[in-house]
Amino acid sequence: MKLSIDSRITYIASLFLMLTLSGCSTLGVQPWERDQFAREDMALDNEKLDLTLDDHIYFSKEGTSGGRSQGGGGCGCN
Repeated sequence: MKLSIDSRITYIASLFLMLTLSGCSTLGVQPWERDQFAREDMALDNEKLDLTLDDHIYFSKEGTSGGRSQGGGGCGCN
């Protein structure tokens, strides 16, 4: 049974489409997986020194807003 070129392309395209759509079938976090996200090292703000440095850079560049008692002209050198 030989398949024509069109039927081969259709078969491959439908197979690719099924694989692509089935890859997104299990979105979301299951209740037993939530403990992994509750760990301290998974937090977005777990490095306090990085947060302090990021705040300093941000508020130095935003010197006109007067945030966090840092006055600066935007150069970050205060």
